Amino acid sequence: MSADVELHVKAGRSADGPFTTVVTPESAGWGFSGLRVLELPPGGSHTITTGDAEHLVLPLSGGCRVDCDGASLELAGRESVFSRVTDFAYLPRGAEALISSRDGGRFALPSARCERRLPVRYGAAEDVPVEPRGSGNCSRQVSNYCLPDTFPADRLLVCEVLTPGGNWSSYPPHKHDEAREGESRLEEIYYFEVADGPAGPGFGYQRVYGTPDRPVDVLAEVRGGDVVLIPHGWHGPSMAAPGYDLYYLNVMAGPDPERAWLICDDPAHAWVRSTWDPAALDPRVPLTSAAGPTRKDG
Repeated sequence: MSADVELHVKAGRSADGPFTTVVTPESAGWGFSGLRVLELPPGGSHTITTGDAEHLVLPLSGGCRVDCDGASLELAGRESVFSRVTDFAYLPRGAEALISSRDGGRFALPSARCERRLPVRYGAAEDVPVEPRGSGNCSRQVSNYCLPDTFPADRLLVCEVLTPGGNWSSYPPHKHDEAREGESRLEEIYYFEVADGPAGPGFGYQRVYGTPDRPVDVLAEVRGGDVVLIPHGWHGPSMAAPGYDLYYLNVMAGPDPERAWLICDDPAHAWVRSTWDPAALDPRVPLTSAAGPTRKDG
């Protein structure tokens, strides 16, 4: 990737027309992963072309209808990323899709350049595996929308993580930038939203650091709508400031022939994982399910 690629893209900086966020392989300086966030007013609609990339339509707020390849899919969506796990749609490469919303909303369009053309499909919220992970102040929720063992795709990998205020996630720091046993090559996009507090918007932090051979150095204060690009290197922790729940959408794709999410922990910090006690899971986790909020702290 080019040395002048901006790895922390602040909210609105990549906006283009109805898209509040635009990350393409070209703008990121890599080969596969992309993300657009489409914002529609009440009664609004927009036609997208998928080109050489498969896509998801994943509601962040609001619901929509997706018309593509003769199929019409109704997505109930959600009030916000902190309210419930959402349903979603899969769109193939080489397609045109009309996205329309009666009440308006924001819709993430994660994408991956790919070779195979798979059919349009609906993903039910009830079928999305929700995984509590970690323990103590490393507890978080991972909703596995489109991973190799949860939803078929050619290259695209998508999940979202909800981290209660004061906790750390994406920890221990890990990487996936080498083709070797136990590790796969994946470019990754982190798209953030942060819950408001009584006085207004919250914030969090994201760390990315490299190896001597492939340096990268990011310590970013992130706010709602920010993006962090991870071309290579160790990434984590993602830190939710006390009082502010943190959300991020992970979009991954890469050149390896097998669609796999295989990671390697930073050896300096991998020991932390062995200290986790499932019985010590933060009682706030999971924060949501397909049925709605589940957090237990009121």
